[in-house]
Amino acid sequence: MIDEAVLKLSPGLTVVTGETGAGKTMVVTGLGLLFGGRADPARVRPGADRATVEGTLVVEAGGRVAQQVEDVGGDVEDGELIIARTVSGEGRSRAWLGGRSVPVGTLTYLAEDLVAVHGQMDQQRLLQPGRQRAALDRYAGEDLVKPLRAYTQTYKRHKEVAALLDELTTRAREREEEADRLRFGLEEIEKVDPKPGEEAELKQEEERLAHADSLKSAAVSAHTALLGDPMASAQGAQDAVSLLGQARAAVEAVREFDTALGGIGDRVAEAGYLVSDVATELAAYAESVDADPARLAAVQERRAVLTGLLRKYGEDSAAVLAWARDAAARLTELEGDDDRIAELTRERDELAVRLTEVAGEVTRIRTAAAERFGEAVTAELAALAMPHARVVVVVSPAGQFGPDGADEIELRMMSHPGAPALPLNKGASGGELSRVMLAIEVVFAGADPVPTFVFDEVDAGVGGKAAVEIGRRLARLARTAQVIVVTHLPQVAAFADQHLVVEKASDGSVVRSGVTALDREARARELSRMLAGLEDSELGRAHAEELLEIAAADKAAD
Repeated sequence: MIDEAVLKLSPGLTVVTGETGAGKTMVVTGLGLLFGGRADPARVRPGADRATVEGTLVVEAGGRVAQQVEDVGGDVEDGELIIARTVSGEGRSRAWLGGRSVPVGTLTYLAEDLVAVHGQMDQQRLLQPGRQRAALDRYAGEDLVKPLRAYTQTYKRHKEVAALLDELTTRAREREEEADRLRFGLEEIEKVDPKPGEEAELKQEEERLAHADSLKSAAVSAHTALLGDPMASAQGAQDAVSLLGQARAAVEAVREFDTALGGIGDRVAEAGYLVSDVATELAAYAESVDADPARLAAVQERRAVLTGLLRKYGEDSAAVLAWARDAAARLTELEGDDDRIAELTRERDELAVRLTEVAGEVTRIRTAAAERFGEAVTAELAALAMPHARVVVVVSPAGQFGPDGADEIELRMMSHPGAPALPLNKGASGGELSRVMLAIEVVFAGADPVPTFVFDEVDAGVGGKAAVEIGRRLARLARTAQVIVVTHLPQVAAFADQHLVVEKASDGSVVRSGVTALDREARARELSRMLAGLEDSELGRAHAEELLEIAAADKAAD
């Protein structure tokens, strides 16, 4: 069991070696755990509460990964991202991303852009159809960039036009019903022709006409009280004007003796004039008020019509007129939909033709790239002790247009001549699949944006020249990415830029493993151990030195 270990993984190719049972695979297991792998409580050291893995990753500030971290509330400081994962002895698991507790699934999602693990139990990334399509597109290079961009833009516009056209045509009945309602309302309002404030004026007129007799009688009575009845005898008249006249005459007779009383007399005279004017107006009003049943009926009918209009279209005439303006604008829009449908139909058909053309161009370029890629991977496999295997990329029609084209992309493998071309996960064993993936990654080198590759058991079942070729290809892949390899072959380890060894020592009850970075001298000893089983073997040491020199010369030549 690993009690505690710190690994500083350098750029380029890092190899991890050690004796059988020392815990080399735990390095890969730890990385897998860090990136959302299954939490197995059996991995927790006996007597410990939990197992903890923590890693610091260098990521591009403002890049896709940094944005994903920020989206979940984590932080990327100075281009460094800290990820942590714990597993308890009971199997409970927790994860942290950039200092923020997150679901373990978030690490799995993030891993797609950070690391590709190729081992006996983990070959999933490039087995995903979407990843295979994206990787092939990057492999196709500049030839595909413009056609694929043209396709994407055309597809997006075609989808927008088709959706709008579908909405307009499927809602045709609803739109026609709405247009009919609007036309009916506009015709009804136009027929009534309401005027702003009309309902208040009509209400006032109706009140006056409905109480014409009472209004006239009141005016006549008030006039008589103020000015008297001209048809009555003048004897004993007590109307207001006469009484005010008497009051004025009484004051005028003595006003010269007191100026104060004179002022009052002036006001009495003024009141007399005012009352006389009011009486005159009352007489005129009484003459103007006539009962007019016909006009009253017309007013009441007009009010009833307006009330029905207000109940439907607004609280007053102004609101009704505003509704009419809006309805007219909406009706114009609806009546223009037929022209819009015809226009969109033409555009959709033109886009469909264009989409077929650019999709065909994309397919042609992909097919050519797929053929080149298959040949290149097959050549790599021949050097990796799989001379009879062949990898092909099948570009087949998807049956419909999609956001990335009209193709389905699948990597398949024929294990020997005459064998059927099967999907990668069905056409190769675990060890073979690791080598297939290595060959694929080498061919894809520079096209796949994943910055870190991990290979476990990539050299299973091979040796001699094939082992050297595996080491050479891992070193080639490490020129454009960080590569971490767990290996038992000295031919592979000789190509390392950094060599880590997992050592074990027994204290009688617990086996603790440590991870040590080797210098040039220590590397030679470790390679000798791997070659001859004895670190101090002169023959093994000489062979180890030779391997290191060959690997160094090979890397320098590249």
